[in-house]
Amino acid sequence: MNTPAVTEEKPANGKRRRIMTIVAASFAVLGLLWFILWFVVLSERERTDDAYVSGNQLTVSAQVAGTVVGVLANNTDLVKAGQVLVQLDPTDAETALHRAAGALAQAVRQVREQQAQSGQYEALVHGRQIELARAEADLARRAPLLAEQAVASEEVRHAEESVALARANLAQAQGQLAAAHALVGGTPVRDNPEVLVALAAYRDAWVNASRNAIVAPVDGYVAQRAVQLGAHVQPGEALLSVIPLQDLWVEANFKESQLRNLRIGQATEVRTDLYGGSVLFHGKLTGMAAGTGGAFSLLPAQNASGNWIKVVQRVPVRVSLSPADLARHPLRIGLSTTVTVDTHDRSGAMLPAAPSTAAGASTDVYAADLARANASAEEIIVRNLDGAR
Repeated sequence: MNTPAVTEEKPANGKRRRIMTIVAASFAVLGLLWFILWFVVLSERERTDDAYVSGNQLTVSAQVAGTVVGVLANNTDLVKAGQVLVQLDPTDAETALHRAAGALAQAVRQVREQQAQSGQYEALVHGRQIELARAEADLARRAPLLAEQAVASEEVRHAEESVALARANLAQAQGQLAAAHALVGGTPVRDNPEVLVALAAYRDAWVNASRNAIVAPVDGYVAQRAVQLGAHVQPGEALLSVIPLQDLWVEANFKESQLRNLRIGQATEVRTDLYGGSVLFHGKLTGMAAGTGGAFSLLPAQNASGNWIKVVQRVPVRVSLSPADLARHPLRIGLSTTVTVDTHDRSGAMLPAAPSTAAGASTDVYAADLARANASAEEIIVRNLDGAR
């Protein structure tokens, strides 16, 4: 009977033990490295993927009523500040402008006439003064002769009546002069109240006529165009939107538990789904909302009900983007992003300590309207002054 050979298992068990030891040591090293990475880097960062690109959506609306006769921009078009987007029928506005121009010219001529009448009344007063002086001198010569009976009493009485009449005529002329002075007031034609009222009406008519051409307030891209050719629009009616894509930011919604380490001014990194992780946008945290998103919703949650379930709230945080990054890699409003905030420096404030001095959105495309209206009105005034002051 043959006895089966006994196999040696000790070497295999030792090899397996060494392998397990190496694996365990590797996991321990990896865990240690991960702990060091978390403690040094990841614990100093807050991250959220509930973040979206935001920007100004400037609504372009009609400022005067009118019928649309031209739509000069479509969705996705790039437009420049001051570029005409919609043209309204100018017939009524131009008629009103011509009427206002005529009223302004008439007001200037009327004031000139009043100034001329004032000069006539001054001459009339001077003439009445001379007549009064002559009548008083005549009475002074005759009064002594009456005692000597050198003249009849009727002549003296007629002389006295002439003095009284001359004084009355002088008083009348002085009243007319005062009335003329009250109208012109000693002011230039341009500063006369009648001219100023006509000037204001002309400015309004000029501005209304110019606003039949609806222009873009800033550089941007056209979106949400609702206006159609032939439509009758009213003041304040939204026609389209202009989106300035060169001025965008990110609204990142952080959990309330993440806010404790966030400070204004902290550096941020933004990655977008559009470009993926290969493109990194740099920015900084510029502000936090005054409340959670739920607090500002149309129907805020009512937590006083019996079936209450705690839900972690999120607070919108505004993150600015580098203009250079935006120029190289354009974005669109509403795109999804992932925001990482470096919270290593926590010396800043959670809320602004002073009012912001940063310049907000602004436009000057309408400022030139009044200047051009004034220049046009000045031409009308100069033409009708005809050398008068």
